[in-house]
Amino acid sequence: MSDVLALDGGAPVRTAPFPSVQSAEGRTLGAAEEDAVLAVLRSGRLNSTVGEVTRGLETDFAAYYGVPHAIASSSGTAAIHLAVAAVDPEPGDEIITTGLSDAGTVLPILAQNAVPVFADVDPATGNLDVASVAARITPRTRAIIAVHLFGQPAPVVELRALADAHGIVLIEDCAQAYLTRTGTGGALAGTVGHLGCFSLQQSKHITAGDGGLTISSDAALARRARLFADKAWPRDTDERTHLFLGLNYRMTELQAAIARVQLTRLAGVVEARRSTAATLTEIVDGLDGLSAAPPDGNSYWQYPVFLDTVRAGADAHWYARALQAEGIPASGGYIQRPLYRTPVLAERRTYGTSGFPLAGPPADVAQEYRPGLCPVTEELIDARLLVIAWNERYGPGDVADIVTALTKVHAHAIAAPGTLEPRTGRIASSSR
Repeated sequence: MSDVLALDGGAPVRTAPFPSVQSAEGRTLGAAEEDAVLAVLRSGRLNSTVGEVTRGLETDFAAYYGVPHAIASSSGTAAIHLAVAAVDPEPGDEIITTGLSDAGTVLPILAQNAVPVFADVDPATGNLDVASVAARITPRTRAIIAVHLFGQPAPVVELRALADAHGIVLIEDCAQAYLTRTGTGGALAGTVGHLGCFSLQQSKHITAGDGGLTISSDAALARRARLFADKAWPRDTDERTHLFLGLNYRMTELQAAIARVQLTRLAGVVEARRSTAATLTEIVDGLDGLSAAPPDGNSYWQYPVFLDTVRAGADAHWYARALQAEGIPASGGYIQRPLYRTPVLAERRTYGTSGFPLAGPPADVAQEYRPGLCPVTEELIDARLLVIAWNERYGPGDVADIVTALTKVHAHAIAAPGTLEPRTGRIASSSR
């Protein structure tokens, strides 16, 4: 291997592709999923209102998480929309969340005519900061949506206590956090809040291509979520009526067939990701200016590294560009800008030209999503957050190549601190 960076014309550490969620080599799909799909096709019942597989998935998932209720839906974004709809906010009510996530966390808030309010994050994890959330609670606040970013446990025990103290609902976005453990008691992410939401999108720990699951121990919230997913049609009473405004977010039997088998593989997927991540964490924490995500409870959807840009010699975007040149799948910042700076929010592109619910009645003052709203969030995106793709199919050789490339890039960065081009090599995030 050349000591010259691949960015500067040296030989890259790696030329072979890594196992990826975008191909069969990086997914745990096999003959059992094929058999399950064929069984549904041969039954002729592909719709969950006439089939039994989706209901079976819901039963299995609820049991897996130790809760009484699970509701399947068509995507992870839909799963969050079910949860927001279960809260039933009034137009203009506020829901507090993070600006460092996929848009699927926030768009359901707008879709229910509520107003997203953004709290800042912990600089060591990118997860919601409890004090920042507390400072943003107003009489209009109806809920908090906490994201377990990259599989790291968010402080949901503290957020649940805060929610209970104010009589509001805590929703957990667990799209990236299957089997993540939270708090001192090690409760599963998704079971601490009033509602937990999961994604079965292509890139997640387990996949059905798309799909979502919403769990709850609250019977009233669960029933409203289930009704919302099916046009508020109470099929259990044999009435063809619609109890409130709902949508069709039903999961198909084909999705459920795949997801039901995938669920049996979940523990192995998470254990494999944790095992290989431990090797990289030991190295990262020994590199000056770099900090690995805390391992406790982490299920490693991706592998985030947090930079002190002065000590590390460069920002996360230069590191990402240099690692990509070495053949390592990495990105800087995770997303290009905080969610509150995307056009849908910053320019109020919602319903026609009304700006509703971000401007005009029932809001007293137009909601502003300005730069500087959440300084830590912006600092992570702009400079401090490096994301390395992670996968259950990584072997010792894959991890060794990542270690070699990262130590090589780090050595060059600290040898010439502050002279390297920032903010390059950015890659967009995966979707909900």
